[in-house]
Amino acid sequence: MATKVLDSWALIAFFEDEPAAEAVEKLLAQAAADKHKLLLSVVNWGEIYYNTMREVSQEAAEQKAQEIATLPIDIVGVGDDLTIARQAAIFKATHKMSYADCFAAALAKVKNSELLTGDPEFKALEKEIKINWLPAK
Repeated sequence: MATKVLDSWALIAFFEDEPAAEAVEKLLAQAAADKHKLLLSVVNWGEIYYNTMREVSQEAAEQKAQEIATLPIDIVGVGDDLTIARQAAIFKATHKMSYADCFAAALAKVKNSELLTGDPEFKALEKEIKINWLPAK
């Protein structure tokens, strides 16, 4: 079974019914049918939480966290094995990207998986990781 990595951009697009929402919904349905596995870095989970809290409220962020928990997505922590954190740090040191995006990219690289995003910040990594570009705004 193929493994794919979502970044926060993809899930935010899904929740806010942006142009990529339909593509993300299809990916979620396929994951629920065991056609592939979806991963999300705990750092990107936190990014969704703080963005929702900042833009709406903490209550809305809690609701979003509960909604994510119902989706067929495995949340991947950093853990004691520093492989993902090291790769994220390398991406941050060598590219102009947000640190949270570096964790999505690092997870995709370490798991040899495709990253699902529409965030143009990842263009710098097209030669280093596989990217499935979702429709942007």
